[in-house]
Amino acid sequence: MAKAATYVLPTDRAHVMGILNVTPDSFSDGGRHNEEQAALAHARAMIAEKADILDVGAESTRPGSEPVVLEDEWKRLAPVLEPVCDLGIAVSIDTYKAEIARRACAAGAVIVNDVWGLQRDPLMADTVAEAGVHVVMMHNREKADAAIDIMSDIDRFFETSLRLAQSAGIPREKQILDPGFGFGKTIDQNFLILNRFEDLKKHGQPILAGASRKRMIGAVLNVETDDRLHGSMAVHMTALLKGAAIVRAHDVGPHADCVRMLQATRLERTAS
Repeated sequence: MAKAATYVLPTDRAHVMGILNVTPDSFSDGGRHNEEQAALAHARAMIAEKADILDVGAESTRPGSEPVVLEDEWKRLAPVLEPVCDLGIAVSIDTYKAEIARRACAAGAVIVNDVWGLQRDPLMADTVAEAGVHVVMMHNREKADAAIDIMSDIDRFFETSLRLAQSAGIPREKQILDPGFGFGKTIDQNFLILNRFEDLKKHGQPILAGASRKRMIGAVLNVETDDRLHGSMAVHMTALLKGAAIVRAHDVGPHADCVRMLQATRLERTAS
């Protein structure tokens, strides 16, 4: 609770959230970091590459993935989470289950990254409020529908998430929104969202962009997941120029360099 109470998301520049999947089946790096020592080594490497936040997840949310029961999810997280939190960097827990969020926050996580925007588990909003942590509320859909106005759908979803957060007593300064690239969207809808990314700022909250290695990149460049660094950086730099406050990435070092160069450009001097 002490970490959560003292953590404030800085607003002086954009931040890089490094992805730490302790899963056997994530779409890009499943099975690479699901052992405790491998996870800690990867966490330390991302910190050395200037990650601002580490996002730890133990359930794959890739299309077609099988749901993981709560205790199995926690079994993957338990050996890793507290040691990662002890590394001295802000830690986010990537889960849509309130009980996992509660346990993770007790272990030191200061952000809950909910891919269902507080709308899947009815206890999540209250859990976040009680823990005193920040929350990322991501737009999601059960399946893609090319016929809908995706920006209007995102707006309605965000309005519901923001109401839930307000009703639970989560302070506005601890609320973050994410349009959810790749989640219940067609490839073309992802690019529409990217092109209109600045429109999301009308909700008045920091926006996270998370397109790292996703299908929208492979669809354009015709490359496999491990070869999507340049495409990921292009998408994320576009989002940063359009107002993203956080980019969530597998490859921390190159993204941290991009953020620093953008900051120097905006300041018109060497950024500190």
